[in-house]
Amino acid sequence: MAEHTPVADINGAPQRPATLPSLTGIRFLAALLVFLAHSTMLFNPLQPTAPFTFFADQDVAKPLADFFDSAGNIGVSFFFVLSGFVLAWSSKPGERVTSFWRRRALKVYPNHIVTWALAMWLFASATPLHAWLPNLFLVHTFSNKVDTVQSVNFPSWSLCSELLFYALFPLFIVLVRRIAERRLWLYAGGMVAGVASVTLVTRFIPGDATLPGLELTVNQQWFSYAFPPPRLFEFVLGMILARIVVAGLWPRIGMLPSAVVFAGGYYAAIAAPAPYSFSLATIVPIGMIICAAASSDLRGGSGWLAGRTMVWLGNVSFAFYLVQVLVIFYGRPELLEGRTFGTATALGLLIALFAANLLAAWLLYSLVERPVMRRWSRSRKPPEQGEPERAAQSVPRTTEYVPTGKAV
Repeated sequence: MAEHTPVADINGAPQRPATLPSLTGIRFLAALLVFLAHSTMLFNPLQPTAPFTFFADQDVAKPLADFFDSAGNIGVSFFFVLSGFVLAWSSKPGERVTSFWRRRALKVYPNHIVTWALAMWLFASATPLHAWLPNLFLVHTFSNKVDTVQSVNFPSWSLCSELLFYALFPLFIVLVRRIAERRLWLYAGGMVAGVASVTLVTRFIPGDATLPGLELTVNQQWFSYAFPPPRLFEFVLGMILARIVVAGLWPRIGMLPSAVVFAGGYYAAIAAPAPYSFSLATIVPIGMIICAAASSDLRGGSGWLAGRTMVWLGNVSFAFYLVQVLVIFYGRPELLEGRTFGTATALGLLIALFAANLLAAWLLYSLVERPVMRRWSRSRKPPEQGEPERAAQSVPRTTEYVPTGKAV
């Protein structure tokens, strides 16, 4: 697209969306799901021969690991749907496409480069060039090689999908805006069907030996989980759901019933085999939670998710996600080696690990992410000629603290 091409707003007309602080709180809960999945694992992927869990009692450690095993997958899916919803909701009339891309790059790359450099320095220096270079530029999940996809700061794999979303968003927002209101639910159902089709097609992808505990080959796991294009269905679903809420088409389904449905989806993900557990089991409940929270904010019924603490946690959630490998998979073994503990002590250490991860996230957010965004995220170019008011609109307050869907 040409540099002067503006990004359309969600309905093709100037409007200033209401703030949606509850979505910020939800963003942190999604990041917390990933943390719980990582911190309760039985073995460290960086040191697979050493015990990793804090819990000496396997009757506690294994059920805990099994319960949170799907939490990371669900957290990632949450991020992708949320990203589409918020970007569509807060799209600015008249914003240049290049300005949009610059702001997204400034949001992602500084945190990524810092955590990438720390990982290379602390434990990943032996990573071969063919793995660390694509990882640095966030294109590594377009490769199906395990040592490339899971290289360096391996949670950064999801950022490859996010960058694809950002690259295509200026096109998608135009297409989503053109959907007639009466057909929005049909298109939303189509995106869910797309998620289901990816899941079903996965089983027919040829491959070699299956991965332990997944019953999927490397190619199958890569295609259904890490490869960016199939994750577009979740992102576009979020965009369509934003239009549904804006149009007033979301039924009065509140947070409590949505949370109950989500709990059912979570247990279905635990019981279901891969790849059904990756996103299909929870894609509808995730959409319900996001729409219910947004609708609640619009009605002025914001609850604890919109409180000051949850908003702050949501602000640091991207950093909280990216520092997990450094804190959990490197810091914990360095300090405690492979030791395990009684249940009460192990629970205390798990809380301490959370606090350490949160502290590291706050430092990354305060010293890198926030200063960069404040210094360089605003466009210095003059407004579009002939559209001074539209082009000069500031980013709606939503985008300052409502998530852009940074993932696991």
